[in-house]
Amino acid sequence: MAEKILIMGESGTGKSTSIRNCDPSITAIVNPVGKPLPFRGSKNFKTLNGVTDSDEICAFMRKVAQDGAKIIIIDDFQYILAIPFMNRIKETGWDKYNDFGANYFNIIDICKELPNDVCVYYLTHCETLESGLTTVKLIGKLLREKITIEGLFTIVLRTCVSEGKYYFFTQNSGKDTVKSPMGMFDAFSIDNDLAYVDAKIRNYYEFDDAKSDAEMTKLDEEKAGDVEKPEPRRRRGASTTEEAPTEGRRRRDGKTREDVIADNEQKVAEYVQAEADATTSIDGFEEADEVPFDVKPTVEAPALDPVPRPRRTRKNREE
Repeated sequence: MAEKILIMGESGTGKSTSIRNCDPSITAIVNPVGKPLPFRGSKNFKTLNGVTDSDEICAFMRKVAQDGAKIIIIDDFQYILAIPFMNRIKETGWDKYNDFGANYFNIIDICKELPNDVCVYYLTHCETLESGLTTVKLIGKLLREKITIEGLFTIVLRTCVSEGKYYFFTQNSGKDTVKSPMGMFDAFSIDNDLAYVDAKIRNYYEFDDAKSDAEMTKLDEEKAGDVEKPEPRRRRGASTTEEAPTEGRRRRDGKTREDVIADNEQKVAEYVQAEADATTSIDGFEEADEVPFDVKPTVEAPALDPVPRPRRTRKNREE
């Protein structure tokens, strides 16, 4: 079974360009739209252009794998759905959506028939749902409701452009479906170089033709990106946790409400201890049944700071 990898991103964020460093002698490309690839030397790749039918695409994938291809790329994978949809847009009924879904799924499922040393990369557009989650772009509800597409993949990367540089994200940000195996990628962002990703996968899964750990360590340093993983944002009204503490209203001296409460508790604890120490230091305390009130030494009470009022929120007001 071939290893399959999903790479999603908006148009113009470097999905197709990431192919630029792949070796044409072992790389084959399925190009449903038939558009020119955005880098020099793209004509050196063996390519199936302008085809969206799964039978033809699967036959092409079997053939190139038999001929020695180690990397197969399905570029603009979303058009496997979009082009047939536009061609049959005037048709009524739901049967056509079943055809679209089956055609799309078959091109993923074919990986079961391909050799173990082949990696198949599905490059596709993404969309952000009403929930705020960024996921693969689909047509209709069949595939999204019946099959979680990302669930068919162990590795899901996402493209990003930051300050004019192009990256792949390798880890989930909390707002997308990105994922990769534990320990495969140390960096949250990496250069959008598909040849590097392929080398990393082959090294991780110990393919016969994989680069050594020493070679990959050097490549990891060269390909690590500058974009750091975003810190999780706490939802409004969410409960406070140790991982994401909530700061209260700050006083002029910089202390929060929680700081003041903690300081006051410490002062009270010290006062109680000081009073106990003073009492036990009275002569004859050990032999006495009780200590007269007028003999008990006085310990100065602590000056507690006023506690700031908590920040008002909609939840507070409703309560």
